[in-house]
Amino acid sequence: MLTTTFGALADPTRLAIVTRLSRGESTMGQLAAPHDLTLPAMTKHVGVLVDAGMVTRRKVGRTVVCTLRPEALSEVQAWLGDLTAYWNSTIDRLEDLLQASDDEH
Repeated sequence: MLTTTFGALADPTRLAIVTRLSRGESTMGQLAAPHDLTLPAMTKHVGVLVDAGMVTRRKVGRTVVCTLRPEALSEVQAWLGDLTAYWNSTIDRLEDLLQASDDEH
């Protein structure tokens, strides 16, 4: 799942879409406007995000409304948490080694 999520977010337009949707739902037209994209091009980008499980679409009349599924990013959050814990412990060990070296001199 991480590979699919990061693959979907690797495109700057899709990353911008997720960022925009993190502030609330939006129509396809609203998503397309800042990128100067046609609706078919935006539909393809949103489709990738839908396939990755990060976005849902629903029709309201003739309008397509997109919503972010924040729970889809929980795996990324957990992965980043694991990396953060690893690097924090690595830095702590390095600090201990440097302190011990200073104490010896």
